[in-house]
Amino acid sequence: MSVAKLQEPNSKNQTRTNNQNSKLGTKVEVKNLNSFRSVERAIAYEIKRQTALIESGGKVVQETRGWDEAKQQTFHQRFKEGSADYRYFPEPDLPKLLLTLIPEFSPEALSESLPELPWERRARYQKMDIAPDHIEMFIADDRLGTVFESTLRLQPGAPRLVANYIGSDIVGLIAAHGDTGLQNITPEGLAAVLELYTTDKISSRGVKDAITDAFVNGGDLKEISKKYLQESSEAALEDVINAVLAEEVKAVAEYRAGKHAALQYLVGKAMRKSGSAGNPTTLRKLFITKLSTKNQIARTKQ
Repeated sequence: MSVAKLQEPNSKNQTRTNNQNSKLGTKVEVKNLNSFRSVERAIAYEIKRQTALIESGGKVVQETRGWDEAKQQTFHQRFKEGSADYRYFPEPDLPKLLLTLIPEFSPEALSESLPELPWERRARYQKMDIAPDHIEMFIADDRLGTVFESTLRLQPGAPRLVANYIGSDIVGLIAAHGDTGLQNITPEGLAAVLELYTTDKISSRGVKDAITDAFVNGGDLKEISKKYLQESSEAALEDVINAVLAEEVKAVAEYRAGKHAALQYLVGKAMRKSGSAGNPTTLRKLFITKLSTKNQIARTKQ
């Protein structure tokens, strides 16, 4: 369908309306359409006209009709029965192009060349057990989708983890600071920091801090993450443990009385005292060992 000015004598304004059941019906052209509203009304009129014609036993014929803006209806102009009426003729300087004979134009080749369609991508993500909100986010936003896909190629075993940090932490940073910092979050850097997390060398808090640092201040996320590595050495954490035990007498007493939730409180205090550098698993182990040892000593004295 094309729209042109009515006053142009060679105007090819037309629309085609087809009666559709299982296949297309007979073509009818409507000309003299000078606005999209006219196109809409002409189509609506032809649908009613052709439907009434067919239901009354008539037959739609191939013809050209004009649009009468004043009467809001189409009118017959001329019949067209075949390609000869359109003055079709071959171009002598252009040879026939048989696309079916060109391997690059085979249905298989064309299908493979198409990008992944949104519903195909959605189905693939659903198999990865990614949160629905994150799935729609990566489909709608090419930047986030590209970061996710590229990072996933480097960390193929953790799709949900990658999606969570992008969909929650990075999106949160974009909302707070704008999207300029996104250029600092490279797939290589993000994959590197998540590798540290999955091998228990950096905490979840450390990952968040490293991503925030790179996003806000710039720099290589892989290098920045080294500042947030966890301390797993028992000897290095000994002083932190002793300081917390000395300060948190009430929590220590509650743990010894059987309130095991107090242990998590002590671990949290140690994490804060270590600047989130302490490995929570190591801290938990040290607390249990120390508290159990002191309990044993206390029982022995009794």
